[in-house]
Parts: sequence; C-alpha cells; structure tokens
Amino acid sequence: MSQMSSASARTNTAVCLGLLISVGGALTATYSCITPFAAFAVIAAATLSGRSAVVVMVGLWLVNQAVGFGVLHYPWTNGTFAWGLAIGGAAVIGTLAAQSTIRWLSSRGTTVSLLVAFAFAFASYELILYGAAASFLGGRDAFSAAIIVEVLLVNTAALVGLVGLNQVATVIIRGVRRHAHTSRADFA
Repeated sequence: MSQMSSASARTNTAVCLGLLISVGGALTATYSCITPFAAFAVIAAATLSGRSAVVVMVGLWLVNQAVGFGVLHYPWTNGTFAWGLAIGGAAVIGTLAAQSTIRWLSSRGTTVSLLVAFAFAFASYELILYGAAASFLGGRDAFSAAIIVEVLLVNTAALVGLVGLNQVATVIIRGVRRHAHTSRADFA
C-alpha cells in the first residue's frame, strides 16, 4: 500500500475509484444508514496521494447520496440535505485524519499504521457527526453505545474486505503490467 510513480498512481487512482465507488454503492444499498466511510477513508489514504484520496472520498460520498436519494428514497428535506453535507464533511475529515496518521506512523509498518489510522478516522467521523447532531441537526439518540458498536463492526468488516480487495487488485494490476511489458519485449 505504497504510493507510486505518476503513471502508476493514475492507474491506481482509477482502479481504486472504480472499486471504491462500486463497493460503496453496494454497501450503501445494503446498510442504508451505515456506509463505512472510516474504512473507505483508511484504504483511500493508504493507497492514494493526498488529493486523490480526498477526490475518491468525495466521489464515494456522491454515490452514497445518489443511492440514498435515488434508490432508497431518502426524503427531500432540509434536514436530510444537512445530514448529507455533515456526512460528506465528516468523511473528508476522516480521510485527512487517516492520511496524517499513516504519514506519521509510516515507519511503524503497514498494520500498525492502518489500525491507528482506522481508529483516528472512525473517531473523527463519529465525533463530527455527533457534534452536528448535538448542535443543530438533532438525532443524538443515533449515537447510543449499541449503535456505535454496530457502526464500528460494519466499518471493521469493510476495512478487512477493502484491504483484501486492494491486495487482489494490486496482484491483478502487476500481472497486467508484467504481461504488457513482456508483450512489448516480444515485438522488439
């Protein structure tokens, strides 16, 4: 999960964007109120450059909102739109928290970096949403211990799945590049 050259980074960004948006849309439809943005923040921060990770997170949030309003029929109210904006802001801040943590702990190894980044991304995301609920949006009851544990479990499972998906995608991309390089050498 390291950052690469610009051509590799563009390919990685495109693959990551496609995978994250596809998985994000599926998870939004499945867990309508628990899209695992903290897990997505960590995998984006671990695999993409700073700007690309934020762009992917915004794209994922947009897909989340499109599925919510278009498929799950979220109500078209000011409160729903405000919650959507709060969720998008919390997702971006969670991504920035994950990026900072991964950079800060880069010498500690991938597993430690990912776990601590996940803790910071999850805490940031939930605290921002709780702050929005407590200050102006209402809905503090959605932050009971049981609900937070459920959200944590969904995010944990998603992170494990996304790390595995990232490993599979990395192997496939390397195989395609190796095959393309070998094919070009055959024609030389």
